[in-house]
Amino acid sequence: MFSANDRVCVYGGTGRYGSFHLKKMIEYGTKVNCVVSKNRLVREIEKVRVYQSLSQFPDHIDTAIFFVPAQYVLEAFNDAVENGVKKIVVITEHVPIHDSIRMVSIAKSKGVILIGPNCPGVIHPKERFKVGIMPEKYFAPGSVAIISRSGTLMYETAKHLSEGPGVSIALGLGGDPIVGTNVAEAFEVLKSMGYDKVLLIGEIGGEDEIRGVEHALKIGFEPKNIVAFFAGRHAPEGKRMGHAGAIIEGDRGKISFKENYLKNLGVRVVKFPWEVLNAWKN
Repeated sequence: MFSANDRVCVYGGTGRYGSFHLKKMIEYGTKVNCVVSKNRLVREIEKVRVYQSLSQFPDHIDTAIFFVPAQYVLEAFNDAVENGVKKIVVITEHVPIHDSIRMVSIAKSKGVILIGPNCPGVIHPKERFKVGIMPEKYFAPGSVAIISRSGTLMYETAKHLSEGPGVSIALGLGGDPIVGTNVAEAFEVLKSMGYDKVLLIGEIGGEDEIRGVEHALKIGFEPKNIVAFFAGRHAPEGKRMGHAGAIIEGDRGKISFKENYLKNLGVRVVKFPWEVLNAWKN
């Protein structure tokens, strides 16, 4: 489950954005075994072979990461799934919502873990494994897992955690209304990997964080080992913000409601990113 042993394929690894992060992932330690791209002129990049389809790659791939343009994400997803990939991370923004719904449906039926779209990806600092775009220098190895719907706030809180307990793994779920892995499912992933301390970074709108924490407590997480931080405290009501899913629709989507609800469950809530550093001390 997201480890240094994963064999990784990068879809869209020949473009400017994809090639930049392909290089960063390899430098970090991720084993990138192949690239899939529609660019027929590039045969190799960063000493990695480029294919038109994963079906041309002669070996097995565990994890795929997508940097392809939004209109080609569903096509790339189908190519990866048809060739046996079980973990897929979609970095691409602005994926058509009907394509996201289709991908989530296929992922559920095929037992595929889908992270994203519109997400920063996954990083496992101890194993030097990264399938994502996060600045790895802010993720020192440690004991606290991060589940986040925000990319930049994941980086910022990871920097603070790295001055103390450190980061065991970070899952950036993405901020779209339809994402492949929700908060409850992310807790299940962490449970399967043996992690018990979790920083949950949520945002305004929806009830994903509430349902996720309720589920976490049912599967064995201790309330005292979960800390929550919510972005968008001063966001105006009724206005859609940077994330497509970030809009308050009713009282249950307000940060004040979410904070009070989680406090009643025994979960500690912090109001500022730097407070995560000492959140587990008392």
